Formats: sequence, structure tokens, C-alpha cells
Amino acid sequence: MASPLNLTAGNCRVGWIGTGVMGRWMCEHVMKAGFTNMTVHNRTEAKTEPLRALGARVVATPREVAENSDVVFTIVGYPKDVRETYLGADGVLAGLKANGVCVDMTTSQPSLAEEIAKAAKAKGIYAVDAPVSGGDVGAKNATLSIMIGGEEAAVEALRPLFSAMGKNINRLGGPGAGQHTKMVNQVLISTTMIGVVEGLLYGYKAGLDLVDVIKAVGAGAAGSWSINNYGPRMIKRNFDPGFFVNHFVKDLEIALDESRRMNLSLPGLALAHQFYVALKAQGHGQLGTHSLLLAFEQMNHTKIDQPEKPASQ
Repeated sequence: MASPLNLTAGNCRVGWIGTGVMGRWMCEHVMKAGFTNMTVHNRTEAKTEPLRALGARVVATPREVAENSDVVFTIVGYPKDVRETYLGADGVLAGLKANGVCVDMTTSQPSLAEEIAKAAKAKGIYAVDAPVSGGDVGAKNATLSIMIGGEEAAVEALRPLFSAMGKNINRLGGPGAGQHTKMVNQVLISTTMIGVVEGLLYGYKAGLDLVDVIKAVGAGAAGSWSINNYGPRMIKRNFDPGFFVNHFVKDLEIALDESRRMNLSLPGLALAHQFYVALKAQGHGQLGTHSLLLAFEQMNHTKIDQPEKPASQ
């Protein structure tokens, strides 16, 4: 294929599909970086309003986005949504011209990323898989980690746009490599979150002030992004989603499927999956992943309820 377009601000038409909890902010950062010729689509059109207010054009289908774009970004819900968004009759590949670039930032199946890349290449289109980590905080602050699979020329052309969204940008290999790396990320998070929840419950039952506990352990060997960022939210009982439980269950099932395919036994991952399935069954699928605390509180008939310290303390 020919080299991808010069994807720099001022000469690049950008499309964005999926303007939810994270996509809205990611798209906004791209626009504020100078890529103002933006066309967007979301199944719930109301969620595009903040971007429309910045000057984005809102259209009815992914195909219309692609027809008006040189590069199209997507961040949708499930693999079935990714498949329809790219390969459907009104999908991205039906509308994007040869030498265009499409970038799926959804956490999805590595095999689907490879399938999309093959279909795109047949049409002279570059396809890149670039899932992210960092949740709503990373999306809002443009500090996401971006894990990328795809042809090197396309990835390099995309760097000005990726740099508007994240700080840790890595190409890991060809099509599917970004999705495989995101599975590593999700395996790590799933078991780490169990430790965060159990540690906080232990500290609470021991009568410790959990704010002080997080400060003490968060700076040491037990420190992690999850304890330092989600721990304070748990204490305040703020379970708003940075990443939905429903979507996390989907991710863990992808990881389990890939593990079975590779003949890997990952019992920690399987255990974490079951805890999150239980949390979803309890009706918490639309909460954030850190709401795992609720499932463990129910198991232990205990609820963390610590009043905030007065400002003078």
C-alpha cells in the first residue's frame, strides 16, 4: 500500500465514533490539539453535544463518518459493536477511501483486530488496534497509556493524534498486538483490585483510618495505580464508572478465551472473573470496576463507613 496520509493538524479530516465516558474526552483533546475538522457519531446522539459545541459535525452512521474523514477513531462497547462498526453495510470500511487509516481503541478481541486489518488491507486502508488504559481520569487528563498494534508507517503517522490523548504510547507489533497487550493489562488490574479491596476491608476492621493507610502503603512496595486512585473513591463510596463493570467482565472473558486458546492456566484471572460476575449479578454492572468493594462487603456483612477528617487534621 502507499504511505498513509500526512496526519497533521490543519490538513487532516478526523472521524470519531463512540463518545461515551472516555471517548468524549479523547475526541475533545484531539480537537483542541488543532484537529478541528471533526465528524462524530454515537448511537445516543445526545452524548455528542459537547463535541458539537466545539464545532464537530454530527452524522447518523459510521459510514458517514468514514466518508468525511482521512482517519477514523472508534471506541465502542463490545466486540459485536466493533464488528458492526467496521464490517457492517454502514460501517467504516464501507466509507473510508484507500490510503485512509482506521484506529479501534475499544478493548476487543485480538482475532477481530486481525480480521479487520485483513479486510482493510484488501481495500488499501490501514487498520490499527490501539486500546487504552487509564480510565476516565486518564481520558480527561490526556494521560492514557495507549497500546498499539499495526503497521509501523501508519502508527508513526498517527503519533500527533495519539499524543493529544496519552503520555505512554507504545507500538507492540502488528495487528492484534495492541489488544493482546491490553489483555495483559486487564489480567493485572483484575487481581490487583482484589488485593485493594481486601486490604481496605482489613484496615477498616482493624480500626485504622483508611486515608492514612493509603498514604502509608501507596508510596511503598504495595503501591499501585489502583490503590492510589481507586482507594480514595472507595472510601468516599464514589463508584461512578471510569470503566464499567459490564465492560470489564467482557474483557476478562476475552482474556480467558485467549488463555484457553494458548493452553494457559491462569487461576487468578478465573477467580477475578467470578468475583466480577457476582458483582454484575448483584446489579452493579453500570458502576466502575472499583465497585468490586460492594461484592466483598456483602460477603463479609461489612460496610466501610468512615467520616472524612475535618480540614484542620
